[in-house]
Amino acid sequence: MQTTIIKPTNKLQFLNIQEIFNYRELLFSLVKRDLQVRYRQTIIGGLWAIVQPLTTMIIFSFFFGHLANISGGGVPYPIFSYAGLLLWTYFTGAITASSASMVASSSLITKVYFPRIIIPIAATITGLVDYAVASLVLIVLMFYYQIMPSTQILLVPLTLLLTWFLAMGMGFWLSAINVKYRDVGYVLPFFIQLMLFITPVIYPSSIAPNFRSVLALNPMTGIIDAHRAMILGGLPINWGALGISAVLVVVIFITGSAYFKRVERYFADII
Repeated sequence: MQTTIIKPTNKLQFLNIQEIFNYRELLFSLVKRDLQVRYRQTIIGGLWAIVQPLTTMIIFSFFFGHLANISGGGVPYPIFSYAGLLLWTYFTGAITASSASMVASSSLITKVYFPRIIIPIAATITGLVDYAVASLVLIVLMFYYQIMPSTQILLVPLTLLLTWFLAMGMGFWLSAINVKYRDVGYVLPFFIQLMLFITPVIYPSSIAPNFRSVLALNPMTGIIDAHRAMILGGLPINWGALGISAVLVVVIFITGSAYFKRVERYFADII
């Protein structure tokens, strides 16, 4: 009987696309499992994908749009904020789910070999379904405010793709660190709250011209600005800011996958 021994390598490794493709059926199974358990034993089920961003939009519209009189950049504030919240809700949900994904799948990790990096990837894919469902509200708002999209809306998948890769990159970092240090689950909500206020979700980036260079260091700044402009049509796309965001996304994704691959050999022992 021949025994196969899998030895870890000390070489710097990154995401292996071929390896992910070979285990694509497992990836699809994990995504299907996450979708099935996400809203299990809830009264309204998948409608929570709409309720969360819609409720947040109503609250923001009252406090920031009505009381604080923050400009919507030439468009009604409710749809301005919802266009940003749509992508922001996916991003924060994806990194929250992926950060806890390794610990949640500990029983699977300790029993069978497969590319561990599939687990946080699957956690980021599930939220794309919620994004699609919540987009229905955006369509209704566009009809209500009589906003006609331009051909720029065809570029929306670009911002969604960048957000997905950013969520995967941060998910690689957070899920790997969370295996050893469970503090991640406590720190992450505070980090997300802080990020909300330094990301142009509830305000246009033009409101703080003196801090644009600082805001540009946040990869979600250029992505959300572009996402909103592509959907609403009447706003200009800041390609420079989007380019900076794209570079930051690539850096976070590559370093995150490299770190994950470097430490994954220890997961089964300490998880």
